[in-house]
Amino acid sequence: MRDLFLIGFLFSLFAMGLRRPFLMVLAYIYIDIVSPQRLTYYLLNTVPISLIAVVAALGGWALTDDKRDSRFTARQGAILLLLIYCAITTYFGADFPVEARDKWDWVWKALAFAVFLPLTLRTRLRVEALLLFMILSLSSIVIVGGIKTLFSGGGYGELNLMVVNNTGLYEGSIISAVAVAAIPVILWLMKHGTIFPPDWRVRAFGLGLIFACLLIPVGTSARTGLLCIGLLAVLMLRDVKRRLLYIGALVVAGMAVVPLLPASYTERMNTIRTYQGDESASTRLAVWKWTLDYVSSNPFGGGFNAYLQNSLRYDITTVRGSAHDSKVEQKVTTDRARAYHSSYFEMLGEQGWPGLFLWLGINIAGLLRMESLRRRYRKADDPLHWGGQLAGALQHAHLIYLLGGAFVGIAFNPFLYQLMAAQIGLDTYLARRTREGRQKAVLGNRPLRPSTVPPL
Repeated sequence: MRDLFLIGFLFSLFAMGLRRPFLMVLAYIYIDIVSPQRLTYYLLNTVPISLIAVVAALGGWALTDDKRDSRFTARQGAILLLLIYCAITTYFGADFPVEARDKWDWVWKALAFAVFLPLTLRTRLRVEALLLFMILSLSSIVIVGGIKTLFSGGGYGELNLMVVNNTGLYEGSIISAVAVAAIPVILWLMKHGTIFPPDWRVRAFGLGLIFACLLIPVGTSARTGLLCIGLLAVLMLRDVKRRLLYIGALVVAGMAVVPLLPASYTERMNTIRTYQGDESASTRLAVWKWTLDYVSSNPFGGGFNAYLQNSLRYDITTVRGSAHDSKVEQKVTTDRARAYHSSYFEMLGEQGWPGLFLWLGINIAGLLRMESLRRRYRKADDPLHWGGQLAGALQHAHLIYLLGGAFVGIAFNPFLYQLMAAQIGLDTYLARRTREGRQKAVLGNRPLRPSTVPPL
C-alpha cells in the first residue's frame, strides 16, 4: 500500500509537471530529500526516478522556460569550481580510487544541481515553492520521528525513521541538525507565505511541525541537535521585540521540559561535559588530530573516503564514585577507518586546504549576502520587506546547519546546496526588483514590458 501511494503521488507530480515544468524541479527536490526509492519494497527501487526527474527538470527549463531573468552568479561559479576540483581529486589524486568514486557518484549530482537550480528561481513564487517543498519533504521524516519519540522516548541509534538505513537524512545526528535548521524557514512561511496564506490552519501546522523538529534531537539522543537548539534560541534574539520576556520564557520552558525528558536523553547529554569518558567524543578528537597530521604531508587531501586509512589510538578517562571518594580509570582504545564526524575535517581530509577554503568561502559569502539583504530590506513599510525577513531566515538556517556540520560530516549533503540555491535565487530576484523599481521611478511608473509568462 505504501508503494502504491508513493507511486501515485510521484505520477501525479510528474503529470502536473507537463503543464508547469518547474514542478519537475520540485519533484527532484522531493526525491532527493525523502528518497522514496528506499522506502519501497518492489517498485520504485527498480526505477531510476531521480535520473528521470533531473532529466525532466533540465529539459523543461531548456525547452520552455523564460530565461531573460536568469543570472549566473559568482557563487554558482564557485560551486562549479568546487565540483571540478572534487572531480580532479577523485580521478587523479584519490588514495582509494574505487571507494572515492562511490561517494563521487552522488556528490557531483548535488553540486551540479546546485549550479542549475538558481537559474530556475526567477520569481518569489518559485523561491517560496522550493522552500515549501524542502520543508514538507523534510516533514515526512520529522513528523514520523516526532510521533515515535512521543510514544517511545527514542534513544541513541534506536529511532527508526521509516526505513532501516543510517544514511542521508535518515541518520540521527544529520536529521537532528537539519530539522532544527529548518525552523527559521518554517517561521517565515507561517508569517509571509503566499502559497498557503497564513491563517489558523497554517499556524497550527507550523507550530506542530516545529514541535516535531524539536523532538527529533530528543528521539535520536543526538548531542548535535541540542547545540543546534541552543544556537537557534540565541539567533531568535535578533528578531524578538521583548527580549527579556523571551529569555524568561526560555528559562521557564527549560525548567518545565527537563523533568519530562527520557533518562536516555539526559544521560547522553551529560556526556558533553564528560567527553573524555565517552568513546564517541574521544573518537572524534582522535580523527580530527589524525586529519591534521595527514594534511600536513598531503595538503591537497586524499580524495573522497580518505579516512579509510586512519589508525587511531586514544585514552578514555572515566571517573567513578562520589566527589569525595572517586576513582579515575583510564583505558587505551584503538580503532581504524573511522569517519571524520565533522564537515570541516571532512573537507580538509578529502579535498585538502584548497577544497576547505573554497567550501568555506562559498558558505561565508552566502551568510554575508543574506545579512546585507536583511539589513537593506528591514523596514516594515518596504514592499520587499518579506525578502529581508526571508534572507534572515535563510541565514539563521545556514548558521545552524554549519554548527551541526562541526560534529557530523554533511559538507556535501544536498539539503545544504538547496538552501544555498534559495539564497542565490532570492538575491538575484530582489536585485532585479530593486533595479526595476528604480527604472520605473525614472520612467514615470510606466511598465517596462508586459508579463506573459505563467507564474510557474
